[in-house]
Amino acid sequence: MDLWLVWLIVAGALAVAEIFTLTAALGILGVAAAVTAGTAALGLPPPLQLVTFTALAVISLLFVRPVAVRHLLRPQAERFGVDALVGRPAHVVSEVTGLGGRVRIGGEEWTARAYDETLVIPPGATVDVMEIDGATAVVYPRE
Repeated sequence: MDLWLVWLIVAGALAVAEIFTLTAALGILGVAAAVTAGTAALGLPPPLQLVTFTALAVISLLFVRPVAVRHLLRPQAERFGVDALVGRPAHVVSEVTGLGGRVRIGGEEWTARAYDETLVIPPGATVDVMEIDGATAVVYPRE
């Protein structure tokens, strides 16, 4: 078996392993192995192939991986969908108890229930949306 094919198989195996681990390190090593497969196909001797792989892997792991990890771990800038409703004020349309009620959040009417099941929130009160549970807003009255 040709050495370039071995490097290509190693690159594929590392790429598959990266899909399951999501560490960015195995993907970088896979790219280094793929580039080394190219150098092997051009006829570079095995010791130089190993030097090429090692140099690419070390440089990439030191400089590329920290940038990739920083982008992966960055918090989402904006909340979308029902997550954007958490923390917003709502106005009680019909009495809200631990069992049910209705509130208006930003022009839309939602079913609601009180965060504290012992509370009874009268119509007209302003509440804060604590969480969204399915299609129900869980609310707590403002003081």
